[in-house]
Amino acid sequence: MDSAGVERYRVEGYLPRDWFRARLEMALGRLAFMKKKFADAEKVYAQIIEQRADTGVVAEAIYWRGVSRYKATNDHTVLGEFARELAERYPGDEWMLKSVPWAH
Repeated sequence: MDSAGVERYRVEGYLPRDWFRARLEMALGRLAFMKKKFADAEKVYAQIIEQRADTGVVAEAIYWRGVSRYKATNDHTVLGEFARELAERYPGDEWMLKSVPWAH
């Protein structure tokens, strides 16, 4: 929840400690994104990608890192590079499929 009590990210069920921590960090990225602090959100997602590779959140973090960069720069061409990264690293993943419209 954000400071106004609005739910911004949800985790349901049990997760091992490392996976839970990764989800908490994703929530921090989401909070920054929703506050329109896009550069901060991009940094959070980049850190997750670098430090939480052993969890199931990296594809989602790549996706949101791309959206954050786009929102920070207003340059839609950056989305294609993130779509390519997702296609190479996570073919068939839900987050790769969401990025398909960005691919050129």
